[in-house]
Amino acid sequence: MKYKKTADTLITNSHTLQRKYYVDNDILDKEYNKIFLQNWICVGREDELVNTGDFKTVKIGYESIIIIKNEANMLSAYFNVCRHRGTRICNEENGHYSKTIQCGYHGWTYNLDGHLIGAPHMENVSGFDKKDYPLHSIKIEKWEGFIFINLSNKPNDFNSEFSPLINRFKDWNIADLKTYKTKKYVVNGNWKLVVQNYCECYHCPTLHPELAAIHNYMSGRNDLYEGPFLGGYMDLNHDKESITSTGKLCCPPLDGVKKEDLNRVYYYFIFPNMLLSLHPDYVMYHTISPNGVDKCDVSCTWLFDKKTIESKKYSPSDAVNFWDMTNKQDWKISELSQLGIQSAKYNPAPYSGQESLLAAFDKYYLDTLEK
Repeated sequence: MKYKKTADTLITNSHTLQRKYYVDNDILDKEYNKIFLQNWICVGREDELVNTGDFKTVKIGYESIIIIKNEANMLSAYFNVCRHRGTRICNEENGHYSKTIQCGYHGWTYNLDGHLIGAPHMENVSGFDKKDYPLHSIKIEKWEGFIFINLSNKPNDFNSEFSPLINRFKDWNIADLKTYKTKKYVVNGNWKLVVQNYCECYHCPTLHPELAAIHNYMSGRNDLYEGPFLGGYMDLNHDKESITSTGKLCCPPLDGVKKEDLNRVYYYFIFPNMLLSLHPDYVMYHTISPNGVDKCDVSCTWLFDKKTIESKKYSPSDAVNFWDMTNKQDWKISELSQLGIQSAKYNPAPYSGQESLLAAFDKYYLDTLEK
């Protein structure tokens, strides 16, 4: 992408991160404690949990979280830890609880609001009161149909923190879109390499000839270029309509998308783990979770209008297939980057003029890590 002058200043004297940030387990622990356990983390979509009792679990470092739809048809989040002996309660990725959540060790039982309602043989314990032992709750928020959680004891206010984004994408009506497909990947590389790869298209002509044929990596502008939110748009080539296997729209454009955005694709990184890609006809998002210093789990989901998903006239798989191919190209180069950075001969090198968002990410990442 080209960059505004205000973004160019971030490149001055900027270099790639030092080797230790990709290979040091102590730094990974610090990332968990200072970044992933303190910030708002995207953990999926509301439409994953439809009925009362539906749940999913999320792993962040050593922590496991249960996200569940309660009796009031609201989403709640709890640490996946029984209040008796600390046993992990749920070991499934997703499923359904009828009306209660029960630990399989000693039968301590909680309702869907996390309150302890059953504790066998505790009635004779002096001073014991079930009201004192609810599941540890976690702050949860919803934005544009996405679920965010914050594991901090004193989380920042979501609306204040996300104010630059709150109504930014209203034309796409993302909250009303439905999940068409989700693909999960394991990348043998540090999580930051996936983020950094997403934040530049300098590599596109070499690594993604198919993508480069749809939009030019020198086109477009970034409109968020410092802080926790980074990104902007790229222009589609004159004979292309969207990012699909054919380069054509795979379904009608989303209602509300403005005329000037019908020829653009927007890419945004939302610190620390979300990648959001807005196309004329669909929305795609990734979530990234470290799974070791040299491995991360990546989930990619495609969102479409409900009518498109239910209709047999359109081909949303054209978008899925194209990006699945492109994802795998990105994961492969991220893995090769991890292998090279592990070498004793790796040294930080200057960023190019096409990598200002990487310099911006590095700055915000280091500032957050050292708070």
